[in-house]
Amino acid sequence: MAIEFSSRGWKVAGGARNTDKLETLRKNLQTDHFIDYLDVTDPTSVESFASQMEGVLGVPDLLVNNAGLINSNAPLTEISPEEFSSLLAVNLGGVHNMIRSFVPKMIKKGEGIIASFSSYWGQSTAPEVGPYCATKWGVEGLSRSLAQELPSGLVSVAFNPGVINTDMLRSTFGKEAANYPPPEEWAVSAVDRLTGITRADNGTTIIA
Repeated sequence: MAIEFSSRGWKVAGGARNTDKLETLRKNLQTDHFIDYLDVTDPTSVESFASQMEGVLGVPDLLVNNAGLINSNAPLTEISPEEFSSLLAVNLGGVHNMIRSFVPKMIKKGEGIIASFSSYWGQSTAPEVGPYCATKWGVEGLSRSLAQELPSGLVSVAFNPGVINTDMLRSTFGKEAANYPPPEEWAVSAVDRLTGITRADNGTTIIA
């Protein structure tokens, strides 16, 4: 998505814990950007990232909360507390940390869109991915609640990306993941949907 946004002339900011992949991403961006280490589970890391990013690019027009983990396929009774907690920390806590650091700036600016990644499993369930389903149902609720709190001019949506052939999908679907589009192909339609969000979409789920 970052590469697709940049190809369309958008300034792009992004962060992750994998610094090697961040360096590769920098080389593929065509526009002004701010790419740096970010751990969404750490409020201090998020606040530092937000402050530095604002100094380089300004307050974002579109905030995309897409950091996510999925649990190893297993019955809920076999999921360790540590693994369950790590999903909660990234998939829900990370969204909250980003909202806390960025949304006040967007409110002061008077406009902006917050799109938080959900899933088909944010409104349905499947065996052996209970923790993931729980966090994505949580994203749906968090996004709708935020939508009710925002002033006019700001929009909060849950964003269902559909099914994409990624490492995460392969961990769950195995070889069947190859039946779905790769990220580069998916990003074109995803960016189309994200850039088409309007005030009328506030509190809804957008499907890529």
